[in-house]
Amino acid sequence: MTKLVLSTGNIVSGGPSIIRKPGAFRSNLELTNSLRSNFLAAQEYYAAEAEAAAHNGNGNGAGIGNGNGNVITGDRRRVPASIWTTREKASLKRKAGGGDTARDPQQEQDEQDEVLYVPRIDWFAAGLQEEASQYDITAKLFFLPTAPVASRRRYAREALSLVLRELGVRAVDLLIVSLPGMSFEGDCEWEADKKNGEQGDDEEEAATWQIVEDLHKEGLVQRLGLSEFGSEKLARFLARKPTIRPAVDQINVKNCCSVPPPLAKLAKEQKIELLVHSDCTDILPQGTLRELLGPGIRGAEILASESGGDEEEYEGGLLKGEITPEWVIKYTAVVRDRGVIENKGYFAGAELRET
Repeated sequence: MTKLVLSTGNIVSGGPSIIRKPGAFRSNLELTNSLRSNFLAAQEYYAAEAEAAAHNGNGNGAGIGNGNGNVITGDRRRVPASIWTTREKASLKRKAGGGDTARDPQQEQDEQDEVLYVPRIDWFAAGLQEEASQYDITAKLFFLPTAPVASRRRYAREALSLVLRELGVRAVDLLIVSLPGMSFEGDCEWEADKKNGEQGDDEEEAATWQIVEDLHKEGLVQRLGLSEFGSEKLARFLARKPTIRPAVDQINVKNCCSVPPPLAKLAKEQKIELLVHSDCTDILPQGTLRELLGPGIRGAEILASESGGDEEEYEGGLLKGEITPEWVIKYTAVVRDRGVIENKGYFAGAELRET
């Protein structure tokens, strides 16, 4: 079994972008486009680096081996994955809040597995330009419907550890949790709020909240927030008297009209900040992930085609197996005194059961 970590890098280009921008760019489109762009950039960069090393090493420009018998040459279309990705032992689980936290048997097993970084990450070049105190850092963690609920503790630590390492900080200011099966859709805000009250699973949501509460207690997160909780859902959640109350409730009102009045009233009474967003709950469907990593003009050519493909794919080093997206984390670092985004990006975690 192989863990995959996909990353976009910093998607803020052409200098920091002003926050006050139209919010019509849905996050799943932003995520997939940014991943493709980062894959292509990494392929070009590391292929050029390998070509330069080959020229310097043998002087004939014949190319450089990729470790599985293939050779990069100037006319080869595909850059072998071994050039622009990297594998390492799955020790990243202990990066965020390792401390004295007990590890379950599944986590012990996971640490025997490998992590494949797509693309490879230059951690030495990571980090913010100024001190962490100069930023408002927000992360939004999407637990995906294809992944088991029992593994959410591990996913939360994996995802947060990557953000902390990427930004070079010890904590984020706000962590928002997005759970599968939740939405705000209807002909009006009242209907959307009513439908929302029947969605999700209250028990699973409460158990997941306890997981992120631990991150707060360990000082890795300053504030916690929920996503897509209408008035009924939020009232039931608060009735459970969570140890750490949500500071934020983030909702998507694109598919209705405005914030439902019952939710606005409840949030005001409970001193919970209401925020709007344009994210998708199912931000990385399994089919989309396979298309991103598969063969073909739009794929990174990490995975062989699901139908089995031809032998040339396997000889080329493409991986075979069932890919399952587990989580996505979106992070944003805003310079406080200037109100601009300096760093924004995504990480995504998946599991490949090779066949």
